[in-house]
Amino acid sequence: MFATSLDYAGCVHSANSPAFGAKALALSATANLARSLGQEALFERVNRPLMRLAEMQPVTAAWWRERRKQVGEFHYLALGDSTAQGIGASIPGRSYVGQLADRIEAQLGTPIAVTNLGVSGAPTRLCVRDQLPRAENVLAKHTPDLVTLAIGANDIAEWNPVAFHRNLNTILDVLPPKTIVSELPCFHLPWNDRKVIEANGMVHAIAEARGLAVVPLYEATRRRGLTGIFTEFAEDAFHPNDRGYEIWADTFWPLVQNRVEESVARIAE
Repeated sequence: MFATSLDYAGCVHSANSPAFGAKALALSATANLARSLGQEALFERVNRPLMRLAEMQPVTAAWWRERRKQVGEFHYLALGDSTAQGIGASIPGRSYVGQLADRIEAQLGTPIAVTNLGVSGAPTRLCVRDQLPRAENVLAKHTPDLVTLAIGANDIAEWNPVAFHRNLNTILDVLPPKTIVSELPCFHLPWNDRKVIEANGMVHAIAEARGLAVVPLYEATRRRGLTGIFTEFAEDAFHPNDRGYEIWADTFWPLVQNRVEESVARIAE
C-alpha cells in the first residue's frame, strides 16, 4: 500500500458495528426530518458527522496529489466523485480506487502510477467541466492501462434525466474505448431508487453502445441488505466505510483484472 507522510489516520471513524451503523442512520434520518421541518438548529447539530467528513476533502485531495508522484509502468486513471477520493474511509487509500491500485500492484509485483481526478460532490455536470479537461491532458500524452468512471450519485438529489444523459455521453465521448464504467450504487432509500434505476438504465445504454464494460455495482450493494446498511457505511450513513469500499473493489475487480492481464500480455509480445 502507498505510504505518505500526510496526517490522515484517526480523522475518520468508519462504522464497523451494527450499533454504530444504527446511530449513523438515526442521525441521518433526523437531519432530513429537521431540514424538511425548517428546524435549522436541530439540523446543524445532528448533521455534524456529515460536516466532519466534508472537512476532510482538502486533506483527501492532498493525499491523492501526493500519491500521483509515485511512478510505474502501469497507469491507472480514475474519474468520479467523493467515493473515488475515499471520503468515509479510514484513509484515502482504502477507497475503491486505492484498493484496486493495491490489488493491481500485488498482481504485477511492482508499483503503479495512479491519477485520481475524482472530486468530492461532483455530479456529471462538474465532471464534464472540471475532470474531463484534465483527463484530456492525460490522454494527450498517452493512453492509461486502466480507466474507470464512477459518477452520478450526486445527480440524484436534483435529478434531471436529460442533463444526466447528455453529460454522460459527453464524458464517454472523450474517454478511451476500454474505459470501465460503474453503475450507481444502491442507497437503500426507496424514494431514490426509481431515479437510481433510471440512471443505471442510461449508464448501460450509453456505455454498451460504445462496447464498454459496466460494473454491476447496484446489485452488489443492494444485496448487502441490512448487513450493508448497518456495517458498511461511514458515520454520515451515506459514504461507504473501509468495508463498504471493499465491496465496491470486489465488484470492480473481475473487469479490472481483465485489463491488467491484457496489459501484461501486450508487454510480453
